[in-house]
Amino acid sequence: MELIGSRTIAADRMTVWEHLNDADTLRESIPGCEELSGSAEEGFSATVKQKIGPVKATFKGTVTLSDVVVGESYRIAGEGSGGVAGFARGAARVRLEEVADGTELTYEVEAHVGGKIAQLGARLIHGVARKMADQFFDNFQTHVEKPEDAA
Repeated sequence: MELIGSRTIAADRMTVWEHLNDADTLRESIPGCEELSGSAEEGFSATVKQKIGPVKATFKGTVTLSDVVVGESYRIAGEGSGGVAGFARGAARVRLEEVADGTELTYEVEAHVGGKIAQLGARLIHGVARKMADQFFDNFQTHVEKPEDAA
């Protein structure tokens, strides 16, 4: 499954970059994230609870960054296991570009699922994945754009 999208974030490119590499920002932005620890340099470990159709699962997994061009782009890859619910694995290419209104963040995601969740059907899974991506970027944008005194 592939997802492609972009967001204009009202912040300079380096501010957006710093937040893309910050465990606290990512923890607040990932839907259902219960724990996220680690660093951009060493990788992150995460625990995320999700409901996909009738299947509820807690996924434990890892996230790593590669092909890093500081302030411009990276490839983020992750995989997690949800026990009997199955597994999820994916990667995204994230790029930042300064624009008149701030920073344009573009992403191209490729994801794969297996196990019980894969049996739910591609249409349902794609819809949930799109919803989760939208929630992540809504949360991320809100976090990055909030005024300093509210932080």
